[in-house]
Amino acid sequence: MSRMLNGLASLNRVLERLLHVLLLALVFSFILLIIYQVVSRNLPFMPRLYWTEEFSRFTFQWMVMLGAAVGVLHADHFVLEAFPRGSRADLATRVIRDLACLAIGLIFVIYGKDFAQSGLRRSATASGLSMVYVYSTFMVSGGFILLFSIQRLLHTLLHGMNDMEAALNTPNEIEALDVSEPDQTPLDALDTHLDSDRSSNNNGGSRS
Repeated sequence: MSRMLNGLASLNRVLERLLHVLLLALVFSFILLIIYQVVSRNLPFMPRLYWTEEFSRFTFQWMVMLGAAVGVLHADHFVLEAFPRGSRADLATRVIRDLACLAIGLIFVIYGKDFAQSGLRRSATASGLSMVYVYSTFMVSGGFILLFSIQRLLHTLLHGMNDMEAALNTPNEIEALDVSEPDQTPLDALDTHLDSDRSSNNNGGSRS
């Protein structure tokens, strides 16, 4: 099981790097397409390329679905904690969260396959692009969600929830604070932490 986890973690690290590069390329493409649309509407000598509107929408859809998959790996989605941290109910809800992500990924793969195949019979109006390249976003995103969810659940099974979240979750600044005074609330501690950062930055600026 440990060897399986290590292999899956290595694979997911490579996939995550590829997704970061792809997402960066999609963001720049989306920005350039939107800029061209705005400029071409205000400058008569520039040709009106109607396919840029379609491609900007397609690019945005891929950004959302691939970004959602990366968010599953690091638990970057919005989470509402209803139980005290560390309690059994809290632990159960965190496990259910990852199981729900696994189920969503499975649904995306199963039903997304049929949805992607339906795009073979359709084409975009302006560009003529086969819609299979757009409709396959759910299936592809579901595949990544499955891999990332399995890694989280397998890591939890072998090493526990806290170890998994420490290794994979994006660090939470409030949880990382060391609240030494019992009467100090986490928000007060965060304000103190931010004030100390500002003071250190100001001192550094004066020395330079």
